[in-house]
Amino acid sequence: MCCILLHQHTRNPELILLKLKQIFALNTMSYIHSDLVDLASFLKNRLLLSLVIITISMGMFVLPAQATAVYEIPVVSAGVPTWVVDKAEVLSLSTKGTVRGTLEQLAKQTGKEVRFVTIHRLDYGDTIQVFTDKLFKKWFTTAAEQASQTLIVLDNVTNTIGIQTGIEVKPLLTDAIATSITTETMQAPLRNGNKYNQAFIAGADRLVAVLSGQADPGPPVVISTPEVGRTYLKAEETEANRTNFLVIVIGLLVIATVIPMATWWWYQNQS
Repeated sequence: MCCILLHQHTRNPELILLKLKQIFALNTMSYIHSDLVDLASFLKNRLLLSLVIITISMGMFVLPAQATAVYEIPVVSAGVPTWVVDKAEVLSLSTKGTVRGTLEQLAKQTGKEVRFVTIHRLDYGDTIQVFTDKLFKKWFTTAAEQASQTLIVLDNVTNTIGIQTGIEVKPLLTDAIATSITTETMQAPLRNGNKYNQAFIAGADRLVAVLSGQADPGPPVVISTPEVGRTYLKAEETEANRTNFLVIVIGLLVIATVIPMATWWWYQNQS
């Protein structure tokens, strides 16, 4: 083509130069367009691959639920007949009714109020006792309101239990008895297959006996038996596995995207 131009425009060098520039410009734009098409096709394929991996991963992995915050718990004040708040939804209707009736009777006879709360997942860095203390102060803002109150909170992810009591309760419900109720009376059914209903009924019965002035029945007698090999995962093991799987999925997405892109750019630079 260059020879044809030279033959046709030998007497006009400026026109020949202009034509050659146009040809080179067209060729350059053609190469650029071809590269852009290749890049667009490459990125489209990478995006489709990433979407496939994400879709497969979401079918295998469920993101952990958000932690329960204190402000999410319904507000309860002293004297209000709300005795059970089951945010974790681990208690049966029958158990809720039994515990409510027991605590209602206790409040009428002694003026001492006991409330049970369940939550699903603590906020990062919180302990169940920290959560319990915050909720106690939110619900009962003055010393007078706090005086005759007892609050017990359970987190069903860790199966830990916190307790807070008012100053008028402590002479009967000493710190030692309170600790025994949360770590022995209520924990025994939880360690034996997460029996939440049994744990709350047992805890309520012992609290009512103590706060009514009766002798403390004490914790249940636990007969230790050798642990048979488990065929299930504990809550903390499940959470650890979910976290590890999320890290693996993110790593696969990075590999599926970054390495092919780096390879494509290297190939383009070589050519």
